[in-house]
Amino acid sequence: MTNILHVSASVNGENSNSRQIASKLIDRIVAANPSANVVERDTNDAVITALTGETVGAYYTPAEERSNAQKDIIAASDKMVAELQNADIVVIGAPMYNFSIPSTLKAWVDLIARVGVTFKYTENGPVGLLSGKKAYIVAATGGVPVNSPADFATPYLKQVLGFVGISDVEVVEASGFAVNAEEAMARALANVEAAPLPVAA
Repeated sequence: MTNILHVSASVNGENSNSRQIASKLIDRIVAANPSANVVERDTNDAVITALTGETVGAYYTPAEERSNAQKDIIAASDKMVAELQNADIVVIGAPMYNFSIPSTLKAWVDLIARVGVTFKYTENGPVGLLSGKKAYIVAATGGVPVNSPADFATPYLKQVLGFVGISDVEVVEASGFAVNAEEAMARALANVEAAPLPVAA
């Protein structure tokens, strides 16, 4: 069974453009693979919080030596990592907030970027441990064009995904909602239809 992880980051809930476009993409993937299972992960969930010293300390404590308190501290991280590890396809709805990603999506990144778990350091540099997955970034903006010099969101997410081993990344461009929302949605949905679907294993 194909597992799809849908990561939503907009504060606008069901009214979010990035969420709606990502959902259309997932519908298209599922139509081609009806047995696919979709896991929804909203980064606005209260369990996703900013890093603390205690969290980092628990990360770097060997698993067999962690206290019960440390296990509780990283329980949310363990859950986010497991969702990502189990996914064959990752779809990230990424609205642009002030030229970058929402703080909650950054918090999710900090929970899934775990040394020895999703990446490791070697004498030749870091190596991602989540290879073999396909990712889509639905990059939605108000006015900043995707991949323009002011877009710090898309390159960052591609860098993060590559860092943990996910190098097969498609960007679904959804720019200009603050300029003309109707035209922006039409272009975005056309880009959804044009996006290459994952190749069946």
